[in-house]
Amino acid sequence: MRYQTILLTFTCTLLAIASGHGQAKISGQEQLTKLKAFILSGDTEISNYNSACYFALAGEHALAFKYLKAAVQKDGLHQVDMLTQDADFISLHSDPQWKEILKEVAENAKNRKKEDAMFFNRNSFWDSKNLVTAFRPNLSAEEKLAGLSKFWSEAKYNFVNFDLVPALDIDSLYMAYIPKVRKTNSTKAYYRMLSEFCAQLKDGHTNVYPPKELEDEFWSKPLLRPRLIGDKVLIVSIYDPELKKRGINIGDEVFEVNGLPVKEYARKYVTPYASASTPQDLDVRSYEYELLNGSFKEPVMLTLVDEKGKKTKHSLARIQPKIRSQKIVNTNFEFKMLKGNIAHVVLNSFGDEKVARQFAEHFDEISNSNAIIFDVRGNGGGSSAVGWSILRYLINKPAKIHQMQSRLYNSAYRAWNYKQRFYTGENFLNPMPNTYFGKQVVVLTSGQTYSAAEDFAGAFKSLGRGKIIGEATGGSSGQPLMIYLPGSGSARICTKRDKLGDGGEFIGKGIQPDIIVSPTVADFRKGKDTVLEAAIAQLTANK
Repeated sequence: MRYQTILLTFTCTLLAIASGHGQAKISGQEQLTKLKAFILSGDTEISNYNSACYFALAGEHALAFKYLKAAVQKDGLHQVDMLTQDADFISLHSDPQWKEILKEVAENAKNRKKEDAMFFNRNSFWDSKNLVTAFRPNLSAEEKLAGLSKFWSEAKYNFVNFDLVPALDIDSLYMAYIPKVRKTNSTKAYYRMLSEFCAQLKDGHTNVYPPKELEDEFWSKPLLRPRLIGDKVLIVSIYDPELKKRGINIGDEVFEVNGLPVKEYARKYVTPYASASTPQDLDVRSYEYELLNGSFKEPVMLTLVDEKGKKTKHSLARIQPKIRSQKIVNTNFEFKMLKGNIAHVVLNSFGDEKVARQFAEHFDEISNSNAIIFDVRGNGGGSSAVGWSILRYLINKPAKIHQMQSRLYNSAYRAWNYKQRFYTGENFLNPMPNTYFGKQVVVLTSGQTYSAAEDFAGAFKSLGRGKIIGEATGGSSGQPLMIYLPGSGSARICTKRDKLGDGGEFIGKGIQPDIIVSPTVADFRKGKDTVLEAAIAQLTANK
């Protein structure tokens, strides 16, 4: 899930206003001085939070804390995760005041939770307790219809990407699913039907989530990871040594699942329920993330084919998500120097602001390299702020990196038969003070590059700092609206359309690489990274 972020949206505009249009260029320090005076003058409506961001980045820690405290005490800032993951505040973390701020934010969150418990929900008009019922093995027909109706109506008024599914008539779809959901004989079957309905919107940030009581029924899977490479589904990771002892190896082809050819199985049991924005996104979900999902009570039968063509059958237990996560160690940041003095920086997630801090800690060493390869092929997202803060090391002047739009529904406009409008915004990126890497840079992407990682790739493309090499990204980013459903389930609906800095579209398409390179079955089985080697060759050729 992509976290809400508050970034340097207005910095360049404010600097232009503070400096005066048409004047000669001023130094970075003069810009900061003018910006400081402009904010302190009170002539701007910039929020306390954003003011704190600006001063933290400028090294004005006393003012940063002043405005941050105002955001907490006056504005009621209560999002602990958002605050801790906002890379703009990294420089404040070592100050004792930071811990005090976190305590106050946590207290705000606690008080808000109490208020929510008292009134059930701060937005009780939207999430009425009448539609958020407790889990039961089989909900009533009325609850099932109410849940479908709520998702349909929220999507109709909030979903931002209807233009990308022009053939979809959501009202007709809704009518078609009324009898389907009423006929389901369990809450599990009902949520699977809701997932099928949701999948028709063809958006990776619009999803249905079953109640926590059913997570083990929906999301358990074996301790291995498959992936579609070329035209074959190969095992790319094994997380249990016992599986290797049973003769299962990385590079083996998943030929059949439960007696069906793997692609037929995916078409029948996986793809219809997968919310995906692009064909490449659907492939990732169908053959990697969700292929082997199911109940932990039911093992899955795999027919595997090794490199020499030998077939073997294996009955594998599906492991509950909580247990499975304990056995898989994920490293969000990796760095090593490659031959030719090329820095290979692997960014596997932007879900933790530590990633930006780790990059900063290694920057002196990285900056001595001849080139940087940023690898976000396995990055499923997190907070855009984390990735964008890393890109600040690659620029020496402010640059526009992102645009967005969201629907503005006006009931009077509808009554007057006026055209509905969109809210639009843009994000600028400021250079990191006193640091600049001006040498060659490339970014590696794949269909797994998703959400905030696409915002990273899109910003990089907007900066024009180098080539993107690999495969098209997933084509799905945006801000989801979370809603609650009967039976303690939930859903999310994408409300924001992200774009490149120049307004270029990538939602529903993916960010296209400058140099298309795909891994091959033969290379993977040899342990060769086709895409990485292509990037090294590109950098070496341009040396």
